[in-house]
Amino acid sequence: MNFCFSNRSTASNKCLLSVALVTLLTCFAPAMTVGQEKKQSVEAEAKGAEYSEHMRIQRDHRGRAWSMDTAITRFELTNENGKVVYVDLIGAVHVGEKEYYDALNERFEMYDSMLYELIAPEGTVIPKGGGERDIANPIAALQVGMMAGLDLSFQLEQIDYTPSNFVHADMTPEEFAESWTKNNESVSRILLKSMGHSIAMQTKGKGPSNLSFLAAGLSKNPTLKFRRVAAEQMMAMDAGMSIFEGDEGSTIIENRNAKAMKILKREIDAGKTKLGIFYGAGHLNDMQERLENEFKMKRAGKTWLLAWKLREPREPSDSKK
Repeated sequence: MNFCFSNRSTASNKCLLSVALVTLLTCFAPAMTVGQEKKQSVEAEAKGAEYSEHMRIQRDHRGRAWSMDTAITRFELTNENGKVVYVDLIGAVHVGEKEYYDALNERFEMYDSMLYELIAPEGTVIPKGGGERDIANPIAALQVGMMAGLDLSFQLEQIDYTPSNFVHADMTPEEFAESWTKNNESVSRILLKSMGHSIAMQTKGKGPSNLSFLAAGLSKNPTLKFRRVAAEQMMAMDAGMSIFEGDEGSTIIENRNAKAMKILKREIDAGKTKLGIFYGAGHLNDMQERLENEFKMKRAGKTWLLAWKLREPREPSDSKK
């Protein structure tokens, strides 16, 4: 999830800061997915891959994790003029391989409109390279820590948001704060739900324990081991998005998605036929339901991009235990 803060100490900025901190502390929540299922994709042939709708861990025949990938899922319809309109849901993880973001930048050139997430005031321009990092910002500090521990690049620094086809499709800080308050959402509620969910997952043996993180630090290749533990955590949180729900759905997911769909309709009505939506993978289950139910679109294929390398080709296995 991407947040942009002004220099003013406003109620909306404080609200976003609290939520962003919780989001990063609840196991990389922007990249979690809902309703994960182990199933084969028609485009994927590798044995042993673990799938959700928009993320997967690729495994070799020995069950060793080799990569974490994100999906690009296409939806199509034929408009009243007989033209095919397509929308690609492009799942994102907010730290990743530089090559991952390079591939995305190249792909983004093909769209008439490239919708993206960023909670920021209207008219905000993200400079190429992400601009100067505010080291006093706690979110920036957490992101730096994540990049250092996993040896990955940060999305806002690698994605080029300056092309003319990029379209901001997210809430402003004021809209977010208003929805958050109206929906009776709170940081304490999210933290309690997150703690309960994490304990339940570990009790069921579905997620890495705290010992897994300790073992990663003592392994021969701690960076890749940390990545594998973090990737397993993401895939284990099969109901992770539920922690964000308020009295009537979720501001973080559903209400932001509704804003994005409003922008999407505007772009389609303006005659755009090749559209992409670049959002954290946790948003995309809800988005695909909206495309199918509200826009009457049909799925038309899926491709995968390697987001994280989880093992070097000649790395000895330290996960046989």
